[in-house]
Amino acid sequence: MSYRIAVDVGGTFTDLVAVDGDGKVTFVKAASTPEDQAIGFMDGLDRLSEAVGLPLADLLAQTDQVLHGMTVATNALLERKGAKVGLLTTQGHRDVLEMREGLKPERYNLRLARQAPLVPRHLRFGVRERMRADGRVETPLDRASLDAAIAGLKAEGVGAVAVAYLHSYRNDAHERETLAAIREAMPGVNVSLSSDVLPQIKEYERVSTTVVNAYVAPLIKGYLEGLERRLKRAGFAGPLLIIFSHGGVAPVGEAVRIAAGTVLSGPAGGLAGGRRIAEMMQAPDLITFDVGGTSTDISMIMNGEVVLSSNRTMANERIAMPSLDIVTLGAGGGSIARPVAGGLLTVGPESAGSRPGPICYGRGGTSPTVTDASVVLGFLDPDNFAGGRSRLDRDAALAAFGELGAALGVDALAAAEGVHRVMNTQMAEGIRAVTVRRGVDPRRFGLLGFGGAAGLHVTELARMLGMKRVVVPRMASVLSAWGMLTTALRLEAVQSFLGEADTLDVDAVDALYARMAGDGRARMETWFDGEIVARRSADMRYGEQVFEIDVALGDIDLKAPDAMAKLKRAFEARHDELYAYSLPEQQPVLVNARVATVGVLPGLPGEPTVEDRRPAAPKGRREVYLGGWTAAEVYAFPELAAGQALEGPALVESETTTVLLRAGDRATATVHGWLDIAVREG
Repeated sequence: MSYRIAVDVGGTFTDLVAVDGDGKVTFVKAASTPEDQAIGFMDGLDRLSEAVGLPLADLLAQTDQVLHGMTVATNALLERKGAKVGLLTTQGHRDVLEMREGLKPERYNLRLARQAPLVPRHLRFGVRERMRADGRVETPLDRASLDAAIAGLKAEGVGAVAVAYLHSYRNDAHERETLAAIREAMPGVNVSLSSDVLPQIKEYERVSTTVVNAYVAPLIKGYLEGLERRLKRAGFAGPLLIIFSHGGVAPVGEAVRIAAGTVLSGPAGGLAGGRRIAEMMQAPDLITFDVGGTSTDISMIMNGEVVLSSNRTMANERIAMPSLDIVTLGAGGGSIARPVAGGLLTVGPESAGSRPGPICYGRGGTSPTVTDASVVLGFLDPDNFAGGRSRLDRDAALAAFGELGAALGVDALAAAEGVHRVMNTQMAEGIRAVTVRRGVDPRRFGLLGFGGAAGLHVTELARMLGMKRVVVPRMASVLSAWGMLTTALRLEAVQSFLGEADTLDVDAVDALYARMAGDGRARMETWFDGEIVARRSADMRYGEQVFEIDVALGDIDLKAPDAMAKLKRAFEARHDELYAYSLPEQQPVLVNARVATVGVLPGLPGEPTVEDRRPAAPKGRREVYLGGWTAAEVYAFPELAAGQALEGPALVESETTTVLLRAGDRATATVHGWLDIAVREG
């Protein structure tokens, strides 16, 4: 028997999924260990081996691949705990990081304090050199100027260096010469070149992304190389593959080289899984709604495809790499509830995390959380949490909500119910940010709920937004890990090539795409011998716009006479899909050419069905508070039969998640035992 394993590290839990050659899925959860994510990773593998029924060494010996989503880069940015970075840039341009684009993150907030750049000014050095926009050398690289800058970096003891010279995306000769000089003078220091990290126009985006790459790369390198050693000692001899923000995976070496591409590593797996579910459920338009212990991630699947964006900001730092278009909220099961001035209630973004965790966990938590509210309201069974491995302290949670309620002028139950209402309102606003504010009507979408905490909110949230359908898969609590097993190897390449569609040199554009595809294939063939395909796209915009959208070229033959006309129509269709309008009378501008080199992995075998089961009887009843106490039938999620219908109020429980159906909601189990829920109109 052979296995593939996926491990997704979240802020509160580490999720693990193993799939064998017959398609059997086994999944477990372990507590995350923020001080060293590898500890929770290996603890989870021990638990997974128990669930599979094999010693860990035997399981890993039979495992072909381990896929991994992590939050190392994310945490480093959020907590400002990356490497000490120095920046070498063209003389006269060292303040780009502070000038940004001339705009504040919140341009109308006059009291907003300016965030200090990742590289302070005394660690930013201008080097005498200059490339022109067409790639010609204006000023040769001055070696004396470079040597002085490197000496300054060495004296400051930096752990990483970012090199971002003007127009290096057209000619990287000066950056390559600089790299050689740094390696000679500072052997072992991590170096990130903008011509490697992001060879495209827009100076601030290129400098910022390169600096972020240098800032997180040493941490990524240390973590992943240490994890590889632990896995090898435990008996694993296959490749460790890291999921990137664009939804594909690549080996550890690529994750270290393009470390900034891993800032959405974990959430990307959930969207990959959502795309597979959209295909299986024949529901091409889904909003993915992933609620964990610390945060909520929201995105769209339109016409069966995910949305990519290069306009990503993380912790107020611009990362202009292709990434899945995911909106993240500081709202999850561990979000802390507090009273604020005026008798109001706030929930999040501060989270209790995995340690100490919610009060009901009994690990020393003292602040009431959303999970504590769920226990107080009867949504979670305190005697059967995590499959009976843990018992929740409802009395402690109730006492905490008594104190919170007293501060708000209400009783404990009203305070707990208020926490859920505030949480749902915040989540609804997150979905509106992804849809309504972009001209998209959420009512034409289904809502895919996953993550351990989504099931308690998803139907009420759909009702608030006028959505009619909710889907909750059986592996909802670990869907991000499961989704990693549906991904492919992927390398992204970008090269700026600016011009209006009707004036482009099509031969030059075609040659550029061919070169990029060839380079990507050659690179991937050094560590992969399977099927490789190239997918072309273009960053395009209207002339007056300051942002671009990703347009797939599909089967457009760039050598054909009507190639640019087809590209224009593809852009208009994509613009209309995303923003509900297009301007056919205007010529769009091609800004960047992109090629994704994709290596096809085995994927998931067919998901097992439950068609031969008898309908499951309720395993009991529990009182839940829905504006008043009411009895709800409780069902075991793994025991549902295909076609079985459940009427709310009801609870559907598994070891790792609980789904709440309110009065009028009707859930039908699919052939895979998933919940397809028709939501009662509000």
